Amino acid sequence: MTGPRIVSLLPSATEIVAAVGMADHLVGRSHQCDFPVDVRRLPALSETKVRLDGTSRDIDRRVNEIIAQGVSVYRVDAERLRALKPDVILTQTQCAICAVTPGDLQDALCEWTGMAPTLVSLEPNDLGDVWGDVRKVGAALDAEGAAERAIVGLQGRLAAIRATADRAAYRPRVAAIEWIDPLMAGGNWMPELIEAAGGESLFAVAGQHSPWLDRAALAAADPDVILLLPCGFTIDQSLADLPLLTSRPEWARLSAVRRGQVYVIDGHHYFNRPGPRLVESAEMIAEILHPDLFAFGHEGRGWVRL
Repeated sequence: MTGPRIVSLLPSATEIVAAVGMADHLVGRSHQCDFPVDVRRLPALSETKVRLDGTSRDIDRRVNEIIAQGVSVYRVDAERLRALKPDVILTQTQCAICAVTPGDLQDALCEWTGMAPTLVSLEPNDLGDVWGDVRKVGAALDAEGAAERAIVGLQGRLAAIRATADRAAYRPRVAAIEWIDPLMAGGNWMPELIEAAGGESLFAVAGQHSPWLDRAALAAADPDVILLLPCGFTIDQSLADLPLLTSRPEWARLSAVRRGQVYVIDGHHYFNRPGPRLVESAEMIAEILHPDLFAFGHEGRGWVRL
């Protein structure tokens, strides 16, 4: 193989590598990296210490128990990582709960023999940062031109969604729920995606981390549309977790519930990954909010109506 040997320990970074045409140079991945599908043949170099069965309440409790011990949520196979001899390792500092961080790599890197790999750490907080991360990865892989072309294409698609959504007769008020118990609203890039798709985002501010959300505040705001996209959850996992919401008396009184405007979305593969498929995420919101204007074909695969 000529060119850099790449290890990506972050699903969105893996997708960025593919977007800049360097997927063939990947030699290792995280346990969460599963797109493009060919990356699944690569060795997985990380694993979570958290049992992921049970409800969002159960998972939150387990995560907090591990954090209280002052240790990482993840294990990295340092020996296997060193054996792959990567030139570049991609990781992140945005969320220590969501994916491997540089701190998780400390043991592997401090025992490195020979030339240490370049460590590229991503920290996106909004869409502008996501485009910046594409440039950062492109620069690290000597693929600056491909990175710029990818950004232009992604931004163009998002601009086309925004232009069409601007023709909508109204902009529904949208609550994006990123965790069910405890309740959390979708922040960072989520408000920008909602706005681009023709909605008004409630509870969160673009560029700021996802805030905890009081159930009384959700009831008081009474959103027109509710998007359920728990971090790391597929559609089936979110559906299994729904009783934590639907069993509460205030749920049935919400306008969105009464009008059939509650949607469950595959957050794990789309909204929770700050990379190229955020544009597909915006497409999903657009066809949910304005089905008279958009039909991208994501229904049934990327989202379902309750």
